[in-house]
Amino acid sequence: MAQIKLLKVRLAFPQLFVPKAINGGSSRYSAALIIDPKSQASKDIRAQMLAAAKGKFGDDKGEAVLTKLTKENRVCYRTEERANKEGDVYEGFAGMHSLNAANKVRPLVIDADRTPLTAEDGRPYAGCVVNAIVEVWAQNNPDPTIGRRLNCTLLGIQFAGDGDAFGGASVASVDSFEAVSTGSDADDLI
Repeated sequence: MAQIKLLKVRLAFPQLFVPKAINGGSSRYSAALIIDPKSQASKDIRAQMLAAAKGKFGDDKGEAVLTKLTKENRVCYRTEERANKEGDVYEGFAGMHSLNAANKVRPLVIDADRTPLTAEDGRPYAGCVVNAIVEVWAQNNPDPTIGRRLNCTLLGIQFAGDGDAFGGASVASVDSFEAVSTGSDADDLI
C-alpha cells in the first residue's frame, strides 16, 4: 500500500472531526475528494488502484479484478458524476470524478501553515480546497456481502484555500462589520 498526496482538490461531505456511521456500518471519519479527471491526482489514484489490485489478486488477475470491481461500483474512485437518489448531480461534482476515503481513527487535519485545526475553526469545510494524503488498498473478505473491494484510507487533510461552500454554508467576514464605539454614541445603538 502506497500513500498518495493529492494537491488542490475540493472537499465534499467532510466528517473530519466527529465520526459518523453510514448505512448501518461502524462509525468512521470520512470525506469525498472531488478530482478533475484530467489531473495528475486522477492518474495517481488509478495507478495505485491497479497496484493494489495486482498486489492482492496477483499480477495476472489484478487488472481484470479492477475492471470487474469498477463495473460493480465496488471501488473508492468514482468516474461518474456523484448524484443524489433523484439523479440530481451534487454541487461541485458536475464533470468531475470523486474519491471516497475513510478512517476508523481521526485523520490529521491541519491548516495551510501546518497548525492543527479543530471543528471550531470552521475549516476545512465542504467546498474548500485541500491537500490530502490517502492510501488505496484492496480487500478480499470471505463474507459474500462484503467480498472484494478497493478502498481508500484518509490519513490527513490540509486546508489549502477557500472555495465556494457547498450548500451555501458560510460565516460572516470581519470586514462585514463596522467598529462600534464605546461611550455616549454607543447608547444610540440600543
